[in-house]
Amino acid sequence: MENKFIVNIIHRPEMVPEYAEKVTGHGKEEDIGRKALLTESLDIFKTQQEIAHKNGLKTTIQMTYASLFNDEAVELAKADHEKYGDEIALSLLGLPCEEFRAKYKTKDFCIWMFSMEDKKAIVDDVFGKFYDRFGFYPESTGSYYMDAELINYIKEKYPMVKCAVATCWEEGPKAYHTCNNSWYTFMDGGPWAPWIPSKQNVHAPAANEAEDSGIVAIPHLSRDLLACYDGNGSNFGTHPQNVLRSMSYDSKTWEYPYLYNLIDQYRDLAKYNNGYAYNMMFVGPGWMNKMGRWEAPYELLLKSYEDGMAYYGQLKKEGKLDDMTMAEFADYYRQKKTLTEPECALWRDILYGSDKQLFWYCDPFMRVCANMDQGGAIVDLRPYAAKLEWPVGIGTKHVTDASYPFLIQEKYRAGYFTHYAGEGTVRSAKLTYKGEEVDLCLCRTKAHFSQEGNTRILTLDPVDIEFYDLTVKLQTKMYFEEGSSNIKIERTILEMSDPTAEVEINEYMVACYGTTEYSEDMSNITLTCTDGTNSKEIKYAYKCREEQMEGATEVISVIPEIETRVSLSCEKKDAVGYIKEGYAFSPMFTLGYTTKLKDKEVFATWLNLAKAN
Repeated sequence: MENKFIVNIIHRPEMVPEYAEKVTGHGKEEDIGRKALLTESLDIFKTQQEIAHKNGLKTTIQMTYASLFNDEAVELAKADHEKYGDEIALSLLGLPCEEFRAKYKTKDFCIWMFSMEDKKAIVDDVFGKFYDRFGFYPESTGSYYMDAELINYIKEKYPMVKCAVATCWEEGPKAYHTCNNSWYTFMDGGPWAPWIPSKQNVHAPAANEAEDSGIVAIPHLSRDLLACYDGNGSNFGTHPQNVLRSMSYDSKTWEYPYLYNLIDQYRDLAKYNNGYAYNMMFVGPGWMNKMGRWEAPYELLLKSYEDGMAYYGQLKKEGKLDDMTMAEFADYYRQKKTLTEPECALWRDILYGSDKQLFWYCDPFMRVCANMDQGGAIVDLRPYAAKLEWPVGIGTKHVTDASYPFLIQEKYRAGYFTHYAGEGTVRSAKLTYKGEEVDLCLCRTKAHFSQEGNTRILTLDPVDIEFYDLTVKLQTKMYFEEGSSNIKIERTILEMSDPTAEVEINEYMVACYGTTEYSEDMSNITLTCTDGTNSKEIKYAYKCREEQMEGATEVISVIPEIETRVSLSCEKKDAVGYIKEGYAFSPMFTLGYTTKLKDKEVFATWLNLAKAN
């Protein structure tokens, strides 16, 4: 199978780049129509285009609203479309300009944060102005984030639109904190690679044709799936400015091997996705202004962009890269991927020198992250199966928070390594022998990816668990069957130092729900143990209660606020299923199974997700 690596290079002539008026204005009173600002911005856009073309790469030019009022910007786009085959598209970023402010009387600039009434008016304004200037409507558009209602409206009114930049990966509380608590846009929990969004929720991929919103969505920047998850996303992406902002370069030589390693790791993802890998760069001119940005002088900003483009250009010359416009990519993606086909990424640390490895999995039913430094524990879980409708913007319950809620999130609700009391969210297992207990979260390992038919398999290297007078070698395998809406986790005891010994295993999931660090009200959650005939139930009241049942076929939690039903199930007749309610200091719930295992025995459990009626 031939590996295909595709890049989208997207430039936007922002006439009033974010941040730039403050930087280039030098303390003058704000004036977003200032000639110097507009001229410099257009010069940077020209420079970016020239660098791409010099390296034999075509781009997608996403015209901003402000640029549509500028004759030179319009003529540049037309000329580059004719000469280089660049796509002329339309961005919903770059709204602020004198015309926009006069009409809408606001400094808001994020399309998804307006009221639905204003979203429609703005879209019609911007698309109408685009048509006036070019004589056709664009085939692609984008923003940092686009909510489902917005995309549905655009697709209905402008059906030629087939591609959109629709979310920024892990741009939530972590990004907010590193922006001095001033960047009020939360959009955690979406895919990191292109997907077809559902009509109900942009983050959640469509499971079938009825849910298909009609566009192919691409992320805003290709992020480092480990450094960005552990730290601030704005610092770790294939946009050279991210790498400079993170200080991941040599300040003496101005070299940044990390940038090339990151692009290469994206190329490597073809191994896990049937021979296809994707990367993107989406840049406005604001970060490359003559005054410099983030301790980096203009010369370094320019060099980093030239070097990044030269690397893509070299890969293209070697036949290792296809440069596509957004519309071309949308057509390719539709022909290449089925709706239920997952996106997988076995990702390793390429920045800090650790051996850390994460596995990311995304399909229409879930987004999952497993951490090999914690024995393959699930440390992030988003229940896309609920296809949660989550309107965003002024006039909704979520003015600024567009994130898809989690059930497990180790950064916001602690993982295994927690405080002196309470528990963090995680899906793992514990082994007990003669009163000693070991959690697999403490057992570092490595994973290997394989595929059998429609099932993706993650095989973890065996770990040795040492008790006082017994050593157990245990192996974990995780099975992600396409379209199944569940994860099968299988533990096998490969050997024991005493073959006659018996250990207890406790497969558990500690979970909650939310989008930030702050606890939500758990009062409406119901926990149930059932064997198909009888059941035991706990209505959550922060009372620390527990129930268990031998032979339970399923242990279930229903969370009405996010319309989610999550459960663990198993087929071992003598396993004991249990449910646990949390308390105010540890507002979680726990689902689990315990059973006894002997040498060479296998225990399988399933984590199942569904929409709660």
